[in-house]
Amino acid sequence: MRTRRSGILLHLSSVPGPHGIGDLGSGAERVLDWLVKSGQRAWQMLPVNPIGPGNSPYSSLSAFAGEPLFVSLEGLVRDGWLPRAALRAPTRLGRGSTDYEAARAFKWPRFLAAYIGFAEDRGDRTAEYRAFVRRNAAWLDDWCAFAAERDGGLRGFHAFLQFAFDRQWRAFRARALDQDVRLIGDVPIFVGLDSADVRMHPELFRLRKNGSPEVVTGVPPDDFSKTGQRWGQPHYRWSEHERTKFAWWVARFRRAIDLFDLVRIDHFIGFHNAYEVRSGARDARHGVWRPTPGTSLLTAIEQALGDLPLIAEDLGQVTSEVHALRDRFRLPGMRILQYAFYRESSRDLPCLHPRHSVTYPGTHDNDVSTGWWKLLPADAKSRFRRTVGSSRDPVWLSMLRLAQQSPAMLVFAQLQDALGLPPSTRMNRPGTSSGNWTWRAEAAMLTNSAARRLRELSVAAARV
Repeated sequence: MRTRRSGILLHLSSVPGPHGIGDLGSGAERVLDWLVKSGQRAWQMLPVNPIGPGNSPYSSLSAFAGEPLFVSLEGLVRDGWLPRAALRAPTRLGRGSTDYEAARAFKWPRFLAAYIGFAEDRGDRTAEYRAFVRRNAAWLDDWCAFAAERDGGLRGFHAFLQFAFDRQWRAFRARALDQDVRLIGDVPIFVGLDSADVRMHPELFRLRKNGSPEVVTGVPPDDFSKTGQRWGQPHYRWSEHERTKFAWWVARFRRAIDLFDLVRIDHFIGFHNAYEVRSGARDARHGVWRPTPGTSLLTAIEQALGDLPLIAEDLGQVTSEVHALRDRFRLPGMRILQYAFYRESSRDLPCLHPRHSVTYPGTHDNDVSTGWWKLLPADAKSRFRRTVGSSRDPVWLSMLRLAQQSPAMLVFAQLQDALGLPPSTRMNRPGTSSGNWTWRAEAAMLTNSAARRLRELSVAAARV
């Protein structure tokens, strides 16, 4: 992006809504309207692909399909495929955290009813539906076969859900663009073992004859976990990807860019080297880094799709070679303010941020600013106070101001940080397998005063 912008980091599952989980309905529209009011011109989400084990958006069941739970029942009513009475839900589904199980139990019978209405209306004969099927044939058949096998349903039903997702998504994106808000996506570098991609294209992954992985993904011990993080996805069989001129990757990024204006590559380091853990290991303490063909891969994508509208998540055990790969393809990297105060002259200090970068107080993997401050060592707190000077603002507001005033062209704050919410609202704790991905905003949080405060920061930083 060539103009200074700021925005919010908020997953679609976390928007307000009456049906147990955020979706593409009125809750997302309300958040979008609040962003416009607050002067924010970008909205970054976590991956919107089908949710995998542990409800993690980073271990998806497909690298291409959309998560059906993000389909809005309100939208299906507007399309005439559901009666309005289908929207009535228990009050508890509209309150509190995301409840994946309850949302699925409530929505799925209504999705089936909408599919019947769609079929009776001969929706599969329309030019719009046929164009959708043609445009997405490369992955749609595989996904529908995989999903139908998992739940014993019909392929046509799963094709309908993807059509509904696509239709609602494009309407929502058009509304965002009309208000000069850009949507930013997220592509996890790996896909889940139990995914349509692995099931339908096993030759692309390092699997044994019985389908189990030879080695699995993860990262070594770090500040998040003393035993490392054992993610458990299979590694790629890079020789096969090279043989096909990275066709699967090209298709994957074509799909991502078709949905979003800009896409963050999660774990960008994996395009230079990837950490391999024995498939039977209990944790990730004993693994090995192996080289990956990132230069060839990104070259193939660039040749097929043109300039790459990508953000490199260049965090973790990053080397000069990773930075060189990022810079070769002119990708902005990331800076995290929470990391700026643990030592003197940290590269994460806002005054040192490159113009061609993206700044965050913290990402979905970090604690919210209020929780971060509580656990910050005394010497780091002293460095923070020297940086912000005599300001009497609460820490979370000072973090917002520092981020906004960074030289970086693009700045994102978690909605929790933009609102100064407590540590209980943290989205994810890396290295843990339960209790994550459930935070959901309440409509009452999106106040005019909060929007006015955020807009003032953005105006002062020349981002509006």
